[in-house]
Amino acid sequence: MDPARPNSADSPLHEGSLISSAFQPFPVWLTALLQLNDTFYPTGAYAHSYGLEGLIAEGVVRDRDTLERFLNVSVVPGLRQLELPLVAHAWEGLHCGDWERLARLSVLASASRTPKEARAASEAIGRQRIELCARLRNAPLAVEFLRRAERGAWPFSAGIAAAVEARVLGAPVEAALSSVFYAAVAGTIAAAMKLLRLGQNGAQSLLTAMLALAPETMSQALHVSEAEIGWFNPWLDVAAARHETADARLFIS
Repeated sequence: MDPARPNSADSPLHEGSLISSAFQPFPVWLTALLQLNDTFYPTGAYAHSYGLEGLIAEGVVRDRDTLERFLNVSVVPGLRQLELPLVAHAWEGLHCGDWERLARLSVLASASRTPKEARAASEAIGRQRIELCARLRNAPLAVEFLRRAERGAWPFSAGIAAAVEARVLGAPVEAALSSVFYAAVAGTIAAAMKLLRLGQNGAQSLLTAMLALAPETMSQALHVSEAEIGWFNPWLDVAAARHETADARLFIS
């Protein structure tokens, strides 16, 4: 026996070992969610700053500290009160086949985005994600959603699309919320790196700090009723509206 190669019975992966006895079947939806949130996935989300570029142009966000403040007073509360509850209620509605509820949530998701650019961005990303879900995964649920949305002229949204994807993959609601939280925070910080003097280490330290808020934010979002869904931030909306007519823009929105 080659002494450089351990006996298979001594391998930590050998049946009966501590590792294998503790191993649980890997959730099939996990790697799929990683794919959906990768910048390689063609949703176009990387082309949007969701108002941040406008705030930077106004000098409101200008460095790491003011960016962190923006995330804490705008992005995270918006996720807690609007985006994450929309995902949770849509996830539940898809489970129950409550298409009337999904129609209401689709309209609410669009109406809650005051600036035209923000609505158009969410519409484009949401439609693209559901169409990709239907095509790549041959998913009847996504196909049915598309059919009903087209027939009823429902607005599309990124949040509702995330719920459809989670249901198609068999992912729990917590996974769907985690995915949306991460995408929103990481996407904002990634956009800031193109607009500010924010190095990779600074960006990652800020991302780590913001992700620590995810469990409590998601827990609170699950207790927001459909009637309570909503978040209004005129500070961000005005910046986003000004961005629409800016002479030079790096991001679409």
